[in-house]
Amino acid sequence: MGMEKEITRPFGEMKIVADKNIPFVEEAFGKLGEVATLPGRQINSSAVKEADVLLVRTVTRVDERLLKGSRVRFVATATIGLDHVDLDYLKKKGIRFASATGCNANSVAEYIVAALLILAQRYEFSLSGKTIGVVGVGNVGSRVVEKAGILGMNVLQNDPPLARKTGESRFRPLEELLQKSDILTLHVPLSHEGEDATYHMANEALFEKMKKGGFFINTSRGAVADSPGLLKALKSKRLSGTVLDVWEGEPEISEELLQAVDLGTPHIAGYSREGKANATLFIYQGTCRFLSCVSLSDRQAGVDRKVANWQPTNLPPPLYPEIGVHCEDPEQSEGDEAILSEVVRKAYDLEGDDRALRGILKIPLPERGAYFDRLRNEYPVRREFHSFKVKLVQSNEKVLSILQALGFKSY
Repeated sequence: MGMEKEITRPFGEMKIVADKNIPFVEEAFGKLGEVATLPGRQINSSAVKEADVLLVRTVTRVDERLLKGSRVRFVATATIGLDHVDLDYLKKKGIRFASATGCNANSVAEYIVAALLILAQRYEFSLSGKTIGVVGVGNVGSRVVEKAGILGMNVLQNDPPLARKTGESRFRPLEELLQKSDILTLHVPLSHEGEDATYHMANEALFEKMKKGGFFINTSRGAVADSPGLLKALKSKRLSGTVLDVWEGEPEISEELLQAVDLGTPHIAGYSREGKANATLFIYQGTCRFLSCVSLSDRQAGVDRKVANWQPTNLPPPLYPEIGVHCEDPEQSEGDEAILSEVVRKAYDLEGDDRALRGILKIPLPERGAYFDRLRNEYPVRREFHSFKVKLVQSNEKVLSILQALGFKSY
């Protein structure tokens, strides 16, 4: 491991280069130093040459090509995925690193809830009693397991690294999930090597082993699924339907695959305002932990402790924070999911995100990548379920208890 090097500039005069689309970045980091923001795809070796700290998102590849010859001593990514960062290079050069792992887990899990309810309505089945296979049971997957259970689903879990570590019987072989699951959802990191490599793990062979007529959801990384294999499974009706939030080759995505999926969104499953704010908070705290290793005077150390207390404030409220739903016949249990679906749709318009992405098909091919990025960078305010109050016009205690378990508040 390379020797870790201290930042030599006086505290408060550090130079920080950051992706301009990291929320609150200037508010949070302004007291630590001079913050220069750029679009993530414009962060290059020239931009970071004099930087002490670099803050990125997934669109910036952090490696030797970017950092060689720079002053950068600390890198943080406001994302849960790490496949855009060459961690071996950072370790070799003694450059400290932090990520926002877990910051948007609840946001992604709520996206899955919304997607499941839409699929159930479109294909006229009930989620209750259906089996969902969750591959990857970390920060996100564990929340998906919980919320799927709240919806009355049977849940099968697969996570080989966790299974080896814990020996718990709740983790089942992938083959079992493929055979028994009506819906398969992936929540794994992208890795290319080792026994748990996930690159193209969802390929033609995997889809052939899935329960015929099942559904496939991917909100992890685009390259975890092999696009041609997925497209073949959809065209052959091996799969009934698919929800994709992530795509191989982003921001250039497959037009044919987009047209084939039930719901397609531009890598925004984790883009609730809470998830975004948490990402900034996590990397801010990581930066402050790094600074505590820097030789500072007592006065400067005092400033460090003071700024370390920053928290995101004044999150914009939901457009409609109160949701009223009329339950026509609370005695009809088969209508419960329709009520749940209506509430969730009013809290989060996932189909609106799908329509926005499909607008890419009307854009000239050379401009589609920029359009995809714009959908992400200019994503509208989306608040999580706990920001909403729900009122059922007619009492339905079962539905109300499910909504509360999902995070909604009630009158």
